[in-house]
Amino acid sequence: MHSAIYPGSFDPVTFGHLDIISRASGMFDEVIVSVLDNCNKKALFTVEERVEMLKEATKDIPNVRVESFSGLLIEYAKSMNVNISIRGLRAITDFEYELQIAQTNKLLSGGKLDTLFLTTSLEYAYLSSSGVKEIANFNGDISKCVPDFVAKKVYEKFGHEKRD
Repeated sequence: MHSAIYPGSFDPVTFGHLDIISRASGMFDEVIVSVLDNCNKKALFTVEERVEMLKEATKDIPNVRVESFSGLLIEYAKSMNVNISIRGLRAITDFEYELQIAQTNKLLSGGKLDTLFLTTSLEYAYLSSSGVKEIANFNGDISKCVPDFVAKKVYEKFGHEKRD
């Protein structure tokens, strides 16, 4: 079985993330969407909340599994017996950052972890979780950025009613 890991913060999950997940699910027997528990980042949602949102958002994709992990991706991938990591790219600035991480992971894994870069669909190239949070914080419309049930949860975190 060929599996791949799609790691990330997913705080919150966006249509851009879901685009990558959907496309990757057509390339692999299994895609393990892995929410990183990163104590160095101040997240809007707990790891458990992010896992639940991703499970709901991907429930119709049968070969997607959602989990969480902490620590180094190379150790997590080794424990899962997976040697491919998926990363989404929106712009050239993403590539520079992601390439450095991919090369580091390749080195630290003894050459066993490869990274597959998928460019986001053009309709989502502008989209980021931090942008979604900033818009929602000012009670702006995030309906084109995240699924409705995610938007409701984001607005609640900022003390706003869901926009119609």
